[in-house]
Amino acid sequence: MNLPRSDFTPPVDLLATPGTGPVRARRPVYVDLQAPCNHACPAGENVQGWLALARAGREQDAWRALLADNPLPAVHGRVCYHPCERACNRTQLDSPVAIHAVERFLADQAALEHWPAASPAAPSGRRVLVVGSGPAGLSCAYHLARFGHTVEVYEAEAHAGGMLRFGIPAYRLPRAVLDEEIARIEALGVTFRFNSRIDDVRSIQQTGRFDALFLAIGAGVATHLEVPARDAARVVDAVTLLHGIGAGERPSLGRRVIVYGGGNTALDAARSARRLGAADTLIVYRRDRAHMPAHASEFDQAIAEGIQFRWLTTIRAAVGPELLVEQMTLDADGRPQPTGQVERLSADALVLALGQQTDPAVLHRLEGVEFTPDGGVRVDATLMTGCPGVFAGGDMVSGDRTVTVSVGHGKRAARHIDAFLRTRTVRESPAARLADFAGLHLPFYSDAERREAPLLPAAARTAGFAEIAASLSAEQAHYEAQRCLSCGNCFECDQCYAACPQQAIEKLAPAHGYRIQYARCTGCAVCFETCPCHALEMTDEPAQP
Repeated sequence: MNLPRSDFTPPVDLLATPGTGPVRARRPVYVDLQAPCNHACPAGENVQGWLALARAGREQDAWRALLADNPLPAVHGRVCYHPCERACNRTQLDSPVAIHAVERFLADQAALEHWPAASPAAPSGRRVLVVGSGPAGLSCAYHLARFGHTVEVYEAEAHAGGMLRFGIPAYRLPRAVLDEEIARIEALGVTFRFNSRIDDVRSIQQTGRFDALFLAIGAGVATHLEVPARDAARVVDAVTLLHGIGAGERPSLGRRVIVYGGGNTALDAARSARRLGAADTLIVYRRDRAHMPAHASEFDQAIAEGIQFRWLTTIRAAVGPELLVEQMTLDADGRPQPTGQVERLSADALVLALGQQTDPAVLHRLEGVEFTPDGGVRVDATLMTGCPGVFAGGDMVSGDRTVTVSVGHGKRAARHIDAFLRTRTVRESPAARLADFAGLHLPFYSDAERREAPLLPAAARTAGFAEIAASLSAEQAHYEAQRCLSCGNCFECDQCYAACPQQAIEKLAPAHGYRIQYARCTGCAVCFETCPCHALEMTDEPAQP
């Protein structure tokens, strides 16, 4: 039996001899691999790091670690589709850690208990203009302010938030939660100028003497579809509908509403229509469920709220209170093809949810700015456009259009803008190897059922726009943080320390890990085999000089 380190006195002969190190073929070394959750996070959060702090009961430190990467944890805890959880190694053991729910808990606790955030750096004397206050613009402004730069945000609307406010319904993201996080950004010294639509960026830059610009005007223009209509039911695009609801409007759509589209915006529009009084809401989509881009959680909630679906159907025309629709079929590549079979569906309103695009007109006066074939702004690896000092991110840049991707763009752009202003280059750290499930040793882990945030009963959800999901309790959040396997990083579980038959593992101060005394190590690999998180590896013994 191994004695605790403090009670162990090595025999004299062990102290006087070099041990068995010279005869080893392999030796253990501590490694620091990248956790798959960190790798999958578009916002660049150190998920594993703040989960470890939460697991240790250090909630305020965990929240501040979150804020170091992401200024909107309460938002992300509600609306992010958590790719980190899809990547979580625990999925192969039982179920992923509820990372987004712990993130929300920390953010909600911070708001409830008024935890203080970190202060910005000393003023740099440099000024940066951010155009647009959606997630990319807010993130960039926040990080730039933390670097000490003076930041002004120009926003065309009367309030900040962009699509967070005018695209995501309040039942998913309460406006008070959004306002709380924006206020934290404003407290860093960021100035917001509302009702300030910019037609000439260069003129504003020169007038305001800005040293750099970040463009994040978003994708607020709906993709249009020409639907022949004659005395038709009301036709509205989903972007306009959700924008109006976000601004406080409550339009009357009638009893039967049909939404045309298959993305998350279509689901938001249909679920909002139910809350506006539509008793019969139908989503028409030209492909099937397997090809629907909407996220599974949103789809499941829509089904629970009574939203109906009509698959493999496209709309050809609107005639009076009816829609002429055609049945489709999928070819071998999954593309919808017409069948010629048509029928009529009645509707009081048709909502078109067929995608969104940016309006890049504001950029055409900027020399050197180029556009991609899909209408996005072309940027380099630093997110700078072809115009020096002008950066762009969020929905303006080609790629996935999600809140988390946009927040990541804002953070990355801020780092490179800071480097640009200080005439230096950002040094990117080499990517660490991923810690996969096969490399973990989990003999003492048992199934631990995932804790889910409670939802309002389905019947109560559609009564209004109140938030439908609650936060985890403190006990549940701590439990979920403990479910983290700490993939690839030592969490000081003492397994190696206790298992070493030669007492070759030296335990250092808390949070400083361990040190291997190779003069005692035989290379038996017991420490490696008992390390649950792959924080140890066996490597070839270095050649003797």
